[in-house]
Amino acid sequence: MTYLTDNAHASRRLTDAVTASFSDIKLAHTVFALPFAVLGSVLATARDGVSRGDLPGILALVVLCMIFARTWAMLVNRIADRRFDAANPRTAGRALASGRVAVDQAGALALASAAAFLACCFGYWFWFANPWPALLGVPTLAWIALYSFTKRFTWLSHVFLGGALAASPLAAAIATRPGALADTPALWWIAAMVLVWVAGFDALYALQDLDFDRRAGLRSLPARFGWAGAVRASRALHLGAVACLALAWRAEPTLGGFFAIGVAAVAALLALEHAVVATRGLAGLPIAFFTVNGVVSVALGGLGVADVLL
Repeated sequence: MTYLTDNAHASRRLTDAVTASFSDIKLAHTVFALPFAVLGSVLATARDGVSRGDLPGILALVVLCMIFARTWAMLVNRIADRRFDAANPRTAGRALASGRVAVDQAGALALASAAAFLACCFGYWFWFANPWPALLGVPTLAWIALYSFTKRFTWLSHVFLGGALAASPLAAAIATRPGALADTPALWWIAAMVLVWVAGFDALYALQDLDFDRRAGLRSLPARFGWAGAVRASRALHLGAVACLALAWRAEPTLGGFFAIGVAAVAALLALEHAVVATRGLAGLPIAFFTVNGVVSVALGGLGVADVLL
């Protein structure tokens, strides 16, 4: 009876740890990059060499890879930053920072997510005779985990985060058709857009930790250049994002009217984001960061996919 009781307690602790970890890293925020990964995959089919019949299976693996890769990256981030999070009133309630999840539990979950990601990468080799995702899987995991350590040595940490998410359309295109990066320049413009778009909104999000980052010796655009400087940098980055989208639209014949509407919508939404921050300050960040940017990603990805498939 004692053995069964101990097993039940251990199982409940593990379940609680997994639940707390997933709640903390907010899987729903995968929406920021997932639509661009799907768009990258679909764009790779715009040339000869991919059967449309294979696309559902390829996209299913894309979605799974995105979920497992983001889970890995976010858990590495929480483990790496747990002491800073515990000292910051805004983040002290996070699962690792508060002690609700132990480091070894989070580490085991991170490694399990990495293993699941690599298994999906090998799925492309097994089902679609494409070895490149399997060959690039470990470097990809290393790249997306790097961001978690950049605030210790550079205020360009936001650009590293953007680079981690910008890999998603390129990686999805390679998984769909490895030659796509050579003959579909729009993929590079979309990746560049994701990089500067994410860097821009992450710089705004970091405004709420400006004072803490300075006290803790962490690097960020707000800590280095102050509130006004970070906002100006974010606006410049978002202007660059709209320019990259316009160049992607011009570079790819299959991106037509729907995508053009998406470009105009992104420009309007990013302008709204900056207007909200300018008028409401920190109180406007939940709307500016989560709502507006989620709509940007879903709308643009969806309209781009519609153009290519229709």
